[in-house]
Amino acid sequence: MTKKIRVPINPKAMNRKHFLLSLLGSTALAASTRAKKPYVVFVTGDHEYSSELTMPLLAAELEKNYGIRTKVLKSVPDHKGEKDIPGLEALREADLAVFFLRWRLLPQDQLDLIDAYLKSGKPLVGFRTTTHAFNYPAGDERKRWNAFGEFAFGSPPGWGGPAKHTHYGHTSTTDVTVIPEQANHPILTGVEPSFHAPSWLYHVLPGHPAKGATSLMMGKSVKPERQPAVDNPVAWTWKNEWGGRVFFTTLGHPEDFKAEGLQRMTINAIHWALGKSVPKKWKGKMNINVAYDSHA
Repeated sequence: MTKKIRVPINPKAMNRKHFLLSLLGSTALAASTRAKKPYVVFVTGDHEYSSELTMPLLAAELEKNYGIRTKVLKSVPDHKGEKDIPGLEALREADLAVFFLRWRLLPQDQLDLIDAYLKSGKPLVGFRTTTHAFNYPAGDERKRWNAFGEFAFGSPPGWGGPAKHTHYGHTSTTDVTVIPEQANHPILTGVEPSFHAPSWLYHVLPGHPAKGATSLMMGKSVKPERQPAVDNPVAWTWKNEWGGRVFFTTLGHPEDFKAEGLQRMTINAIHWALGKSVPKKWKGKMNINVAYDSHA
């Protein structure tokens, strides 16, 4: 008869083992959960529209209610800092990049990170002054980046110029209306047919948005400072030359974000750009209460 050999068990060692296995399992689960969540990187830096305050509020909403991981990058030492946005390496891991920039003068190594993201064919979302995100002087080899809005988003290639990209004056505002033919577009799900925006309408016609773009909403200038005032698209989709899915809006004044229509369109657009279904249930209006303070 075979004699059974009993191996003494050390309870403390077993407890440590179970603890380590549990810890490893929890870590793996957390890593797996993070991997499944889309990762959205916001790149902010403007003198005028407080994107450094509004974009973090949008990011927090995506984190809290929509299962999306986010990171918000800001110009340093503050919003007026034109030459440095630390952390752009995050774009290497991003599933979506959201840009709200104005007249930056970033160094080449930071532009290279943005360039690599563009050429990856990943999606983009952009706001307002990103039409003129960069402002390199004549003779600077980086000057082509002044047309970032055009090659990335299908907008006019910078402020003014031959495209005559301008607005209808700071004392004017804008009535925004869904284009009827696009009422069933996923980005417009639940968006009210019309709403008022405190911002002044950007002039992008006749040459933009770029060929192949689909305009979703039109803006009508209210009490424009200059005539004739022409209705202009304020939101569109597009596909850039690298195959990146694009949503752009010329809205973005901090008080524009008080409108539930813009809030919902933005949340929908981020889901659409990621290739996800827009939320079946709207989580409710966000409390975005950032005052306009022109520090341009």
